[in-house]
Amino acid sequence: MPRRKRNAGSSSDGTADSDDSADHEKTDSSHSDVNPRTNTRLTRASLRLSQSSQDAPPDVKQAAERDESPPRTPTGNAPSSESDIDISSPNASHDESLAKDQKDSGSDPSHRPKRRRFHESYNFNMKCPTPGCNSLGHLTGKHERHFSISGCPLYHNLSADECKVKAADREKQEEERSQGQNEDNRHATRHQAPTPRQVRYKEKVMEMRKRRDCGLSKEQKEKYMEHRQTHGTTREPLLENITSEYDLELFRKAQARASEDLEKLRLQGQITEGSNMIKTILFGRYELDTWYHSPYPEEYARLGRLYVCEFCLKYMKSQTILRRHMAKCVWKHPPGDEVYRKGAISVFEVDGKKNKIYCQNLCLLAKLFLDHKTLYYDVEPFLFYVMTEADNTGCHLVGYFSKEKNSFLNYNVSCILTMPQYMRQGYGKMLIDFSYLLSKVEEKVGSPERPLSDLGLISYRSYWKEVLLRYMYNFQGKEISIKEISQETAVNPVDIVSTLQSLQMLKYWKGKHLVLKRQDLIDEWKAKETKRGTNNKTIDPSSLKWTPPKGT
Repeated sequence: MPRRKRNAGSSSDGTADSDDSADHEKTDSSHSDVNPRTNTRLTRASLRLSQSSQDAPPDVKQAAERDESPPRTPTGNAPSSESDIDISSPNASHDESLAKDQKDSGSDPSHRPKRRRFHESYNFNMKCPTPGCNSLGHLTGKHERHFSISGCPLYHNLSADECKVKAADREKQEEERSQGQNEDNRHATRHQAPTPRQVRYKEKVMEMRKRRDCGLSKEQKEKYMEHRQTHGTTREPLLENITSEYDLELFRKAQARASEDLEKLRLQGQITEGSNMIKTILFGRYELDTWYHSPYPEEYARLGRLYVCEFCLKYMKSQTILRRHMAKCVWKHPPGDEVYRKGAISVFEVDGKKNKIYCQNLCLLAKLFLDHKTLYYDVEPFLFYVMTEADNTGCHLVGYFSKEKNSFLNYNVSCILTMPQYMRQGYGKMLIDFSYLLSKVEEKVGSPERPLSDLGLISYRSYWKEVLLRYMYNFQGKEISIKEISQETAVNPVDIVSTLQSLQMLKYWKGKHLVLKRQDLIDEWKAKETKRGTNNKTIDPSSLKWTPPKGT
């Protein structure tokens, strides 16, 4: 019989091969007369094992031969139950023990099922963080279990059965809607007038919104306050009677859809509950809840909370490190050239090639609040326009947009973000208006790069609507040309047409497209402008000090 060779990866003292050597000793005992050298090739560990087995009682010998002793804990004591075994720590010794068990399972079939039971119990013990929840049911009504707050029925003040009923109702409504859309497409014409079904639906929604109560009664307020005091932030606030039933149902549908998307990401392994997902960031004097996953380094992402310098955007692991950094950080505004200033609002032009680290940190920060963003590290072909608000401590980040230095499709925005603490204050429209101001200076027609995020699409549609209605209000001629509107506003003709269609101001008649001047919409816009009054949330072209970059 040929001589057996030692494994190349075995340790010098033979501890890694002790079980294998004992097995070799038993399997080769019948050939001891043929090849006596095989039995003498015992490592020191297997020799100690054989000597101790000779002195042990017969029943202990049988247990040693079967090698069915339970695994040892780090303290050296055998665990009293399966839960005592630390199988969740991803360290090297655990991986080696798993590999060894898989290796030994060929000679001992009872070992593999035992390890499989451990993993099954580990997955089963994953629980929802909501107090009092048993992890049964799912907000979408499509899954039997959940492991996060986003899918917890109890957190949303619902039961698992109610979630299933609501899911069935949503599917039924979706089928009816798809059938109605198919019928509308079958009878569609070139004009953009709403179909009778859409008119009836709009009237139904308006009626539902009129019926809602103007405010909460005293009993309802007491009930809501009691619910808040009892559960605190562990439950969602009661939402009934706060808005119309229609709007509340829309909100519930959006919650279920977001929960389903998160569940898909979790099943695909892109999001792991409790790890590699930054939940909050400390940014200046604000603590912000994140919306999406951002590819920060794993050692930072697994912390769950990140500390970011609001001036240089460096990210850190603890508040102590941030406090020490802020004492030494000399930055009080973004790097680059200040190209716009009016009052406390400034805009800095930052070159991704000259300030690479800052722009990469800005992209990583933006990904926490943007779903469709894919650019993180390749920032050199882009210019970043960072808007700040100044006070006695420095220039605080409000938002930014990026644009390609050389865009073949004339995109004037590649990515745009308003920080959550400055949303719904008019800064988003200021960023959009500033991007079109740069296009006017360049004498180009611009458009944002697609796809837009949900909030970005809403902001752009609102901006385009405002620009067109302002143009209509100031227009004194008889014939309106889309080309002239595009040249004066720097808005792409495609975006102008889509906005006119959404406002029902574009009609096809006798082989021509006619732009209708709807005075009711113009009057409504003018009333809002008058009510809004004069504020500083507008871009003043005279405050821009910028020339288009050449050959960058």
